[in-house]
Amino acid sequence: MNLRKIIIQPYSPEESINRLFLTEKLREIFFLEIKWNNPVPVPKESYDRGRGQFLGSYFLRDLLRFKEDRSIVLGIVSHDLYEPDLNFIFGIASYYTKTAVISTYRLHNRFYGFQENFDVFMDRVVKESVHEIGHTLGLGHCDNPQCVMYFSNSIVDTDRKSYYFCSRCYTKVKKAIGL
Repeated sequence: MNLRKIIIQPYSPEESINRLFLTEKLREIFFLEIKWNNPVPVPKESYDRGRGQFLGSYFLRDLLRFKEDRSIVLGIVSHDLYEPDLNFIFGIASYYTKTAVISTYRLHNRFYGFQENFDVFMDRVVKESVHEIGHTLGLGHCDNPQCVMYFSNSIVDTDRKSYYFCSRCYTKVKKAIGL
């Protein structure tokens, strides 16, 4: 399947993101068209009152309504996401539906009690976006701590890695997108 584009679907309240920076990095890495949709409301059904978080996998289904032929859809939500048996997730993706979502909630320095730094925040947004798009292309986690596909158990892992793929993973990416 030759992919054509990545569709970015923000959910409201929309996070303050440098769209140009994210667009340029995704284009540089994947060589695909990047399309931004207008923000849509967060599906109320995704909220778990008992946990005070939103179910990440719910967004994967919701994002299907924005799917176009030969595309990947990446949702961006500012709320805290979880999956059953996990305290939180930075993001989640589906290879089968080519949908993914990232949460910016825990990507801010302020979440960890540090002074906010927009450059660090955007670096983390790019890393999580590239990582989840990698999963939509069939990549699993990589054992190279510098590779963007390395599993982030905490923000320290995210900060340590690059937003680029290692050579082994990038070979798989190029094959998956038809380069």
